Amino acid sequence: MSSTDSSQRVLSGMRPTGKLHLGHYHGVLKNWINLQNQHECYFFVADWHALTTHYDDPRILEKNVYDMVIDWLAVGVDPQKAAMFIQSQIPEHAELHLLLSMITPLGWLERVPSFKDQQDKIKDKDLQTYGFLGYPLLQSADILMYKAGAVPVGADQVAHVEITREIARRFNHMFGKEPDFEERAQTVIRKMSKQASKQYKSLCKAYQEQGSQEALESGRELLSAQQNLSTSDRERLQGYLEGSGKIILVEPQALLTPASKMPGLDGQKMSKSYNNTIALREPIDEISKKISKMPTDPARVRLTDPGEPKNCPVWQLHEVYSDAATQQWAEQGCRSAGIGCLECKRPVIDAVVAELEPIQVRASEYEKNPDAVKAVIAAGNDAARATAAQTMDDVRQAMGLKYR
Repeated sequence: MSSTDSSQRVLSGMRPTGKLHLGHYHGVLKNWINLQNQHECYFFVADWHALTTHYDDPRILEKNVYDMVIDWLAVGVDPQKAAMFIQSQIPEHAELHLLLSMITPLGWLERVPSFKDQQDKIKDKDLQTYGFLGYPLLQSADILMYKAGAVPVGADQVAHVEITREIARRFNHMFGKEPDFEERAQTVIRKMSKQASKQYKSLCKAYQEQGSQEALESGRELLSAQQNLSTSDRERLQGYLEGSGKIILVEPQALLTPASKMPGLDGQKMSKSYNNTIALREPIDEISKKISKMPTDPARVRLTDPGEPKNCPVWQLHEVYSDAATQQWAEQGCRSAGIGCLECKRPVIDAVVAELEPIQVRASEYEKNPDAVKAVIAAGNDAARATAAQTMDDVRQAMGLKYR
């Protein structure tokens, strides 16, 4: 795939934490389902990343991996539309991580915000390891391996995409300058039609001499439309257009995703560490019990006491699950003490159950057929491995490691 085509490729991953909850569904998986219908998607299980902080407890890793993939499939991530694979099963990730570590300044890794943040938060583990320091670089290798044009992230993860862009830029600057780059580029230009060649040269001049971003975008579109050019030819002319060398690793863009509005049972962010989750495969009767026991506005001590929805965690669930009419009913009933808290919770319980029942039916089928889950992963591994092999072929050649 060329750098111009890569804008249509999306990569995202999740650490294997086992069975997923509604926070994962509303915060990540719904977005994946939308993306798989619009882009070429690679979704991976980041099992090596899990080891950067949980290296001392590998026993549960395999179970967590398959539990998570079952939930992906159950909510509607489609193996016919997206490649689902396990990071550690594509050894090229480790090779690219190693090669990128040769050129990445130590200071770049130390300044990643999450490096010090997690060291401060996670006090029960020794994180003074090379793996923990280098995990942003491994994350960069994951992205750059697939020449992904977009990486869906929350606002707190933008720094990881930015360091990936810097690493790609540094790599291309160091290794994209072929000794005969100019001659090779001119040879490729001659492969284009006279009209396309003339237009391309004009766009190069407009961008390089005048800095026209419109010319840059038009040039990329023109290259994308040249069916007779190989991937390598397009990447070479992409670099020639930008005034650099051959584009070997593509700079990704951060695809900002809205923050999940899915609250936990206590009103905080839904998280296993807060013990406030509803799992996607939570038994239906447990869902009803959990929501029924949720805390409400402290002002409503008695049924006749009026309350304020904004002070009630249940109201946050209404904002996720209830239509406008139900929300109005809940607001008015709470403030006037016209309804009790258990009555207010009933529409939320019904909505959550209605959402999870079909997911649980599909999950049950996959639980009964683990070979089907493994087949999905095997196919995704094959697809990822084929793309990774192409990237590493380019990287090895650029770094002088492709011996004949």
